[in-house]
Order: sequence, then C-alpha cells, then structure tokens
Amino acid sequence: MGNVTSSVAARFAFFPPEPATYEVFREGGAEGRLCLSGLSPERNVAVHLVETKAGNRVVATFWRHPLARFTLLYSHGNAADLGQMLDLFFELRAHLRVNIMSYDYSGYGASTGKPSEFNTYYDIEAVYDCLKKEYGIKQEDLILYGQSVGSGPTLHLAARLQKLRGVVLHSAILSGIRVLYPVKLTFWFDIFKNIDKIRQVNSPVLVIHGTADDIVDWTHGKRLWELSKEKYDPLWIKGDNAKQSAHINHHGGETQQVLEIWQAIAVRRLSENMFYQESVNIVQYRILIFRRSCSNPCPLGSSMWS
Repeated sequence: MGNVTSSVAARFAFFPPEPATYEVFREGGAEGRLCLSGLSPERNVAVHLVETKAGNRVVATFWRHPLARFTLLYSHGNAADLGQMLDLFFELRAHLRVNIMSYDYSGYGASTGKPSEFNTYYDIEAVYDCLKKEYGIKQEDLILYGQSVGSGPTLHLAARLQKLRGVVLHSAILSGIRVLYPVKLTFWFDIFKNIDKIRQVNSPVLVIHGTADDIVDWTHGKRLWELSKEKYDPLWIKGDNAKQSAHINHHGGETQQVLEIWQAIAVRRLSENMFYQESVNIVQYRILIFRRSCSNPCPLGSSMWS
C-alpha cells in the first residue's frame, strides 16, 4: 500500500513539459560558452550545467544585476521549465534589482535524469554550491523562493542553512500525500514532508497562497505559516494564484504579485541594517513604475535595469 501511494504521489508531483521548451548549446563549437535558446546575449545571463551527487546534469541560469545586493534562488512549480519562465526572470531582475539563480529539476527541460523527490534535493544542493563557488554568494544575501513542488527542495535547503536572508513559500505543499488526502499523520512513504522540515527552518519565512487555490488547498499555506519559527505576516491572495501562476505575462498575474510580495518583505524589515530604507525606497519606486507601465503597455523586454 505504501509503495503504491508513494508512486501515485510522485506521479502527481512531476509534470515536466514535453517536449522541453528550450535547448542548451555551445556558441561557436565544443569550447564555446553555454547558451540557452530564446536568450539573446544582451540579456546578460550565464548558463551552467551543474552536476549533482546523483550524477545528473541540471541546467541553471544566473541572471546578474549590476546593482544587486540580494540573490533569489528560485525553485519553480511542477508543470514548467526554464524556457517558459524567461520573461518572468527578466522582469523580476529589472524591477527588483536582484540576482536570480533559476534551475530545472532532473528530468525537466534539458536537465538529465528523472524527476524524483530526492533528485530535487540533490539538484538544489548542487545549484547552491554553484552559487557559492562561481559567484561568492553568502547565506546572508540569499533568499530561497519555492513555488508549489518547489517548496520541497526550498525547505530541504532552508533547514540546512541557518543564516539565510529569508524564505518565500508560494502555493507550498505540506506533503505529497496531503495534497491527495487530508491525512493528519505523516507516513514513512510520503514525499516532500514539508510539514516536518518547516520546524527546522530558523530563517524568516513569508507564505503566499491563493484562498481559492483548487490545486493546493489554502490550508497547506496556513499550516506552514503557523509552524514557522520566525514569520512575516502571510499574504493570502484572494482567488486562485496557482492558476494565475500558470499564465505568466507582462501586464499582471505573477509578475505584479511577486513585486507586491517583495514590497511586503522589504517593509517587514527584510534588511535590519543601514540599507533598510534604501531597499524600501527602491522597491516602492519600482512598483510605481511597473504599475504605470501596465496602464501604458510597453513591449515585453523593453524595461531597463537602471
């Protein structure tokens, strides 16, 4: 019974787009730099193939902003790959002035291997190691962002790192089985046991969930927020933000929600040092400019970094 239920939960958890929405290639031959189809050079994105302890090679993209103080390590939902999220990352980097490290799980996009719970853990560990070695990113300047199934690897890493700037859980799950059945006990064969791992997280946690989410019920986010040791006021978004997240576009939906989320993080003293007021001012200014652009739409990708 346990193996069958666990297998059902795993099938629910992973829906990699088929075929993948992008390709990875080397510019100018075998010794050239890695590139991602759909990304032009002026977007200033570094592409990595990171090897995990399971022997898989996962695709990771580092979106550098020249004025960034913080870096967002983004773990996406279960039915997307990097090719579908390029415009979102471009907008987030421009409006929030952050670096973004995004990656595809094993078996997603051009990443090798098969998707599984433990492979996602190995994936995020390898990507975090890449951030440290290649870019010198410190825990204190790192924010983990996990959406839906991405909350699993996010909390896995957050439970191991004690000095993170913060953790954002967006439409997060309590566990795989709990998405299917409203069980009260955690079974050994369950997957993504976030209900247990959240208790080990010492960093500030911000929970975002749609109150009418019919994929991952709002009670998952509510319980994770209750179990967090250090927490910001939650952001309960009226309506189904899981469906909105599946339709990322320039003039609303996910991008504007994340901008508002970032404002909430800043206002709730994301930074406790001399840069606090500067961070608040930057975020508020960026949201103002973004909302004006929504009322007077500009072509996608025309935003400037400055």
